[in-house]
Amino acid sequence: MDRLTSLTVFGRVVECGGFSAAARRLNMSVTMVGNHVQSLEDRLGVRLLNRTTRKVSLTETGKYYYERSAQILADLDEADRTAGALSTMPRGTLKIYTASAIVRFLLPVINEFMTLYPAISLDFSAGERSIDMVEEGYDLMIRTLPAQESTLISRKLTPWRHMLVCTPEYRDSHEMPKVPADLAAHNCLQYAYFPFGDEWRFEDAEGRQEGVKVSGNVMTNSAETLRYLVENGRGIFLAPSFIVFEDVAAGRLVRMMPDYQAVEFTISAIYPNRSHLPTKVRLFIDLLAERFAEHRKWMV
Repeated sequence: MDRLTSLTVFGRVVECGGFSAAARRLNMSVTMVGNHVQSLEDRLGVRLLNRTTRKVSLTETGKYYYERSAQILADLDEADRTAGALSTMPRGTLKIYTASAIVRFLLPVINEFMTLYPAISLDFSAGERSIDMVEEGYDLMIRTLPAQESTLISRKLTPWRHMLVCTPEYRDSHEMPKVPADLAAHNCLQYAYFPFGDEWRFEDAEGRQEGVKVSGNVMTNSAETLRYLVENGRGIFLAPSFIVFEDVAAGRLVRMMPDYQAVEFTISAIYPNRSHLPTKVRLFIDLLAERFAEHRKWMV
């Protein structure tokens, strides 16, 4: 007999409390229901059900087998639903919120996604504020720093680090820091939402962490403002690599303190629910993961 059918029949007997009730639910003869259960017991070499004239009950082994087989059948149903959903054209509105700093890297992915799936409409917002995804109806949030809400689901897209940078002119006119403690003598341009506040954290070549309290004459929630100011020699900036990698490559900015690197963070796709993830969201996250993996040159 078909094993999956037998598992389904066995589950219905347990849930209905008897062979006759299960037969009615399955539109199957009582004899056939009994044959399926007997087939499982013969295959396993154990008794799954205790049978009396009034009712059936699970044996200890039967209880374990029912719990595991019920989960297997549920997983198969979920796989069927997912496969069916993926085979249809996603449609509807995809509502996304992202950090402003990575908008320019998301736009090509968004453009590609909308070309692949023309039935999708986009509701796209960028900023630095803390949002309530469920209350505001967002399908997806792309963050460069850890999510504070523990009930949200997070999928890591790529690791990244900050770069400690200044202009060549600043380097030539100031004593360059060799260890994190030396940063106390510099004007440190600060990002308002840096996760460690005014403590900049680094790792040495052995992976040991060191932190230093910094100070400066600018505090802002705009990474682009800090980029502009550091490029004009106003101080030093512990900058997201994806903000300044082109400036470093072009020589407009230089990296400082080469024996240390900033601690690692992750760009993540965050969504409210793992169990019922819409196809449009799943496909967009998969495309994001592929494209971010291809462009990690700016995520050092």
